[in-house]
Amino acid sequence: MSALERLAATIAARKGSDPEASWTAKLLAKGPEKCAEKFGEEAIEAVIEAVKGDKDRLTAEAADVLYHLLVMCAARDVTLADIEAELERREGTSGLTEKARRPS
Repeated sequence: MSALERLAATIAARKGSDPEASWTAKLLAKGPEKCAEKFGEEAIEAVIEAVKGDKDRLTAEAADVLYHLLVMCAARDVTLADIEAELERREGTSGLTEKARRPS
């Protein structure tokens, strides 16, 4: 099991847990909108570090982005397995072709 899979499992296990005992449970208890807001904040921080060019800071912020992405998805009952299945569905398809297939 990869670190990302373990993280996703931990997030799933924290759903419904005591918000006073877990940061993940606290985020989830605030609802999907708050989880999305926090994901957006972390994504902006990662963009800033990418522009600055600090590899270590970008690595740390990217880890935060992945965590908050999984929390946001969990808040809407989207699992890592769901995301992986979508990536597998797209595998081998040109990004340009995939984008052209999407509704406008």
